[in-house]
Amino acid sequence: MTPDDFCIRLGIERTTLQLWLDEGWLVPQHTDEDFGLSEMDLARARLVQHLGARAGVNAEGISIVLDLVDQIHGLRSMLRRVLRTPMEGS
Repeated sequence: MTPDDFCIRLGIERTTLQLWLDEGWLVPQHTDEDFGLSEMDLARARLVQHLGARAGVNAEGISIVLDLVDQIHGLRSMLRRVLRTPMEGS
């Protein structure tokens, strides 16, 4: 998705998107053909919008929440791998 499409879908300015990229809240996967913003990035950006504009969380708090969300996703993936791996002696 292009940055302009992304901003339109969220109803934000390009400067806001750039701020979020600079903060590391969004990390698009760049390719030659595409800026790399995905539906997952869109969901993450909606969380940032909610936390900042609606819940009144400051930038430091948003960074903490996103870090915790990333840790939860990482732990889920790890748990899935562990549960799929046969136990020794079984």
